Order: sequence, then structure tokens, then C-alpha cells
Amino acid sequence: MARFLSRLPSLLIREVTPKAVRTKSFRSIRRPIFTNSALGSLTRYDETAVTTDWQKKLTPEQYVVTREKGTELPFTGIYLNNTEPGMYHCVCCDTPLFSSEAKYNSGTGWPSFTQPHGSCGTDEEGTNILRRPDNSLGCTGTEVICRKCDAHLGHVFDDGPPPTGQRFCINSVALTFKPSPK
Repeated sequence: MARFLSRLPSLLIREVTPKAVRTKSFRSIRRPIFTNSALGSLTRYDETAVTTDWQKKLTPEQYVVTREKGTELPFTGIYLNNTEPGMYHCVCCDTPLFSSEAKYNSGTGWPSFTQPHGSCGTDEEGTNILRRPDNSLGCTGTEVICRKCDAHLGHVFDDGPPPTGQRFCINSVALTFKPSPK
């Protein structure tokens, strides 16, 4: 016991280096993961470069809504009462998102659509939007984002009119409108 106690300080100070752990199979060797800052981010985008680019391209309000998942005030959006025929595009990447044919007045204060452009009934495979679970408001919801650039567009709810029963509440500042040719 005395020998153990005399060696205890050296055991506590000794550095532990990661070692490969060999299990039953040769293929399942665990090795430490090392990253090199020169390689950049392991995520989809290098966030520093992308953030700077979006801040240069977008207005401060557009940036807060699309990149930081903000929401414009209800009844303030420029496209809330727009009834012209045309297509609504993503403000960040100009991808077509919603047709004016699917737009309706939901009375909620945001432009509302029954379905995204390119959908076939409930099949949204051919659309330029994605749905993502959202628990940021304290309750479970579904966020709508642009498939191409991951811009936050708004939310979708299951209280819309027929035929889909969906209500896509989209922020006006996340959209640009292109009227149909006359």
C-alpha cells in the first residue's frame, strides 16, 4: 500500500494519449479524429465566409429572417396583399418557391400558400422547399426552408384550405416576386 501511495502523484500527473483500440474485427479499429483548421469546416458550409457573403448580399431585415430564423411583424410584408399572377422566389438564391395560383388570404398577417411550386398533391419531391422540425417557440412546429440555400422562409401548418389542408405562412422579406409575362 505504501508503494501505491508513493506512486500516486506520478500516476495522476501522467498524460494519457489516445491509442487505437482493437476489437474483434480488424476493420473496427477506433482512432482519434484530428482536424486541421486549414481544411475548413466539416459542415456543409464554411460559416465565416458564408455569413459575410449573406450580410453583403441581403438587407439587415432579410438577413435576420432568412439566415437567423427571424420573423417579420404580421401585416407588414410587401407581398401580403399582392394579387398579381407570377412566381415567388427565394430572396437569397432566386429559386422559384411558390406560385401566385396557390396564394390565398389566411388572415394571419403573412403571405400564405396552399402548396409549394412543383408539388403534386402531397408529394413535395419536385419542390424547392424542405420541411424541418422546429421547437424554437416552445411548441412543436414545422419550419420551411429553401432546398438550395437553406434560407428560413417561414412555417407550415395543417389548418389550410382544401385541397391540401396546408397553410404555408412565409415571410415577405424571404421572397422576391416575379410577375408572369403579359
